[in-house]
Amino acid sequence: MSRDVHVIDHPLVQHKLTLMRRKDTSTKSFRELVQELSALLAYEITRDMPMQEIDIETPLEKMKSRVIDGKKVVLASILRAGNGFLDGMLQVIPGARVGHIGLYRDPATLQAVEYYFKMPHDMHERDVIVLDPMLATGNSAVSAVDRIKKTGPRSIRFVCLVTCPEGLKTFHDAHPDVPVYTPAVDRGLNDHGYIVPGLGDAGDRIFGTK
Repeated sequence: MSRDVHVIDHPLVQHKLTLMRRKDTSTKSFRELVQELSALLAYEITRDMPMQEIDIETPLEKMKSRVIDGKKVVLASILRAGNGFLDGMLQVIPGARVGHIGLYRDPATLQAVEYYFKMPHDMHERDVIVLDPMLATGNSAVSAVDRIKKTGPRSIRFVCLVTCPEGLKTFHDAHPDVPVYTPAVDRGLNDHGYIVPGLGDAGDRIFGTK
């Protein structure tokens, strides 16, 4: 079984992540950076997506050429912070379907509690990319992938901006077959379950609610 972690160290990705980490980055700038960074991550995540040949006609002649079947890709956003990823990802994969998973973290237990779940039909034909900026304790990610697996998709990948060893262990103990794509594996978690050094609460910084 795979326990893959793909650390995306492209200079543009790392540069934008550094700008996002700075505490004096405004909500407007943070939101724009998430959109730019998610588009860059989409290139890496789709690098080995299955392709098919179609018949097209160039200005000079007919030919067979390869395409990704974007309609078979599902972007599964873990609410609410995952929605910050959607615009950038959809610029790169405009044919993708979008699913939503509503989870909140119980402040006492740090466990994920589900309040909403909506995915496209015919999931057995689809490749799912799960979106959540932070893979911290790993509890929300495990719960989200538990639910998605029940729909029987063709494949699942998980993408985040920042994670840590504890979160990766929790996630891959539960789902060793789901690869994680991230620009950064940070030092660890603090007493409140936040990644350190991290970038703070991604949802609050995207939506300006703190």
